Amino acid sequence: MATKPTPTVVLVHGAFADAGSWSGVIAELQNHGVAVVAPSNPLRGLASDAAYIASVASQIDGPVVLVGHSYGGALITVAGITENVVGLVYIAAYALEEGESLGELQGRFPLSPLVSNLKQATYPVEGADPAVEVTIKAEAFPAIFAADVPAAVTKVLAVTQRPLAAGAFEETASAAAWRTKPSWALVAGADQAINPEVERFGATRAGATIVEIEGASHAIAVSQPKAVAELILDAVRATS
Repeated sequence: MATKPTPTVVLVHGAFADAGSWSGVIAELQNHGVAVVAPSNPLRGLASDAAYIASVASQIDGPVVLVGHSYGGALITVAGITENVVGLVYIAAYALEEGESLGELQGRFPLSPLVSNLKQATYPVEGADPAVEVTIKAEAFPAIFAADVPAAVTKVLAVTQRPLAAGAFEETASAAAWRTKPSWALVAGADQAINPEVERFGATRAGATIVEIEGASHAIAVSQPKAVAELILDAVRATS
């Protein structure tokens, strides 16, 4: 019986982080002989970011498993309709329904401490007024984003934050790829950036295979790369 080719894993980081946040996970996957791509997520808006991730995936030869952390989960939900995407993995992430925004999904549950600890700034937009972007206040970053990460690492993560365009919270998802593609989800039980209830609800609605890690912070890819990689490997094996 012929076996399907092993998918390439595309790791999509979320807001307030960069592709380097996947370093430990990348090492684990590469040790298992899995091809990995970790693009830089523009963080400028749901539709445009998802289009960028879809473009990255579509230019890879062979099947792709999309992995999204946090806001990256919303992006893989939309980008996952790309023909060669064979699976979706949500890591402490938002799994949206078609026509739903991040703000709507979050609004169904008690807000996390993140919401009251965002710092606003502006960035230039060609031919238009400056737009608003947000980061996590530096003093609140360790407790909210990375409570189980060593303090020295957290200090670096706090100052290398990538801002998210504030408008991304109100944009609605144009598709929900989990309706036609198998999905897996890791819920971070002690997440202070996204209410774990939001992660559970989205993953359950998507019919995902769910793993929950108690005591895990939002930065679970940094603090527990082996556990994150193991779930991704499950998805790779299931779609190979």
